[in-house]
Amino acid sequence: MALTRILVFVLGAALPFLLFHAEAGQMGVSYGRVANDLPDPAKVTQLLKDNGITMVRIYDAKQEVLRSLANTGIKVMVMVPNENIAEAARNPSYALQWVRDRVKAYYPATQIHGVAVGNEVFDSRPDLTRQLVPAMTNVQAALAQLGLADAVKVSTPIAFTAVENTFPPSRGRFKDEIAEPVMKPMLQFLKRTGSYLTMNMYPFWAYYNQPQDINLDYALGNSNPGVPDDDTSLKYYNLLDAERDAAHSAMDHLVPGVSLYLTETNWPPRGRPHQGGGHRGGRRLEDDGDGVFTIANAQAYVNNLINRVLAGNTGTPLRPDAALDVYIFALFNENQKGDGPDDIEQNFGLFYPNMQKVYEFDFHGGVAPPAPPAASWCVANAAVGDDRLQAALDYACGHGADCSGIQPGAVCFEPSTLLAHASYAVNSYYQNKGRASGTCDFAGAAHVVLEEPAEICDPNASWCVANAAVGDGRLQAALDYACGHGADCGAIQPGGKCFEPNTRVAHASYAFNSYYQRNHRASGSCDFAGAASVVYMAPKIGNCVLPWRAWIGETTSMSEGSFAAI
Repeated sequence: MALTRILVFVLGAALPFLLFHAEAGQMGVSYGRVANDLPDPAKVTQLLKDNGITMVRIYDAKQEVLRSLANTGIKVMVMVPNENIAEAARNPSYALQWVRDRVKAYYPATQIHGVAVGNEVFDSRPDLTRQLVPAMTNVQAALAQLGLADAVKVSTPIAFTAVENTFPPSRGRFKDEIAEPVMKPMLQFLKRTGSYLTMNMYPFWAYYNQPQDINLDYALGNSNPGVPDDDTSLKYYNLLDAERDAAHSAMDHLVPGVSLYLTETNWPPRGRPHQGGGHRGGRRLEDDGDGVFTIANAQAYVNNLINRVLAGNTGTPLRPDAALDVYIFALFNENQKGDGPDDIEQNFGLFYPNMQKVYEFDFHGGVAPPAPPAASWCVANAAVGDDRLQAALDYACGHGADCSGIQPGAVCFEPSTLLAHASYAVNSYYQNKGRASGTCDFAGAAHVVLEEPAEICDPNASWCVANAAVGDGRLQAALDYACGHGADCGAIQPGGKCFEPNTRVAHASYAFNSYYQRNHRASGSCDFAGAASVVYMAPKIGNCVLPWRAWIGETTSMSEGSFAAI
């Protein structure tokens, strides 16, 4: 196996992440209120403060909410509702009055830093598509007239469905019907005013609709082998980044240099997709999610994203220095959305309406998905075929696994099979990552087991062998003791696999080693009054190789490798 060549390639692919560090982004929440059981805005403001949430997006500009957020230091994005876009586009005076009443009247006590003009207009109100940029232009002109253009930026949140040809990411383009007539002038406006495009992205939809093609860990942002963009030789380890770069490619194709922020993203912890499907749905909308919508998945997605943004690791393969502001959707479960309590539209909240968390998260960072049981191992799956095993092996060895033990001549080089080496590598990666959730998948090429597998070589293995110098009498006494106190001596009985060579030193070595392994190589379990000693290379007795684990039921015949002399 050309492990050295492989390692150079993989490390080279990861190099952009080592060379570039993005500006730290900010995490916030989208505070939807399509519900009749939510706490009053004053209590909500205290909830935000108690949980370290410093940025919030609202879907209107209601007085009671803006007043409750005054003098808190929490940044606020307000919204011109879709139903007001036509008038804002047609009438600059209307836009000026709207900004005066809903921004100027509260600023700076309420730290309004953005105005969203509409929400997902292309999907929810396609009749307003051509009026969107004129409305944005009039709102921005009003901010400028009132002296707020530097402090408050104008954007519009669009759904990721505005982008097509999303994989590979480098081929991302806006749909033809909006690209030139709407998106190009919009991006020119954003660039001219120093603003940014905002987009609502939900990677779970891609996974939900194509589970056979997308690794769950890749979708959640857990560790995974990655997915290459063959057009650019860039590699993606996070589906959200692939979607961001598809949007970046679409933007750069029209107007390069505009930033992209996320006004909505999340992973619902329960429920079923809306029966009507909507613009985000797909071919599997009739089922119950097949376990996709779980607390564990939601917790992993949200905390991975929070921890990443707070660490400043916000770049993408295409834009390694990209900053990122993100709003998690939504603050609460909203009981007046969708088709009932089992609809995922009612289950996006970080909090229940009683202000209890749906699952654990921390906007200060530090919460990780639950780890699997402490005693667990990662083994390769032979059924996926050699190519996927090799990809898993390459990734593991290039991203933290200690693969020195499977290099030629090393203690675990034999058996020199792709499956054995892959199991060794993926398990090393899994153990070195603290057995964290998602670190043993490798696009389905590996899985967790809860009993230590015999097929994974232990690089720290040792064996117990007989010392011929003590003489036959002491060897026989020690042999009798070992076989009578737990050693499995069946293989050295007449006709057994290790009966030959039929010598006392060979039989004693087999028995001593069996006793030593069954006692988990405990200190003192290989002595036998000086009749035995520990060695660190696999001993070979004729064609019999001594087991290196107590639970290997049979010895193995091998024709070559590195063995200790006995």
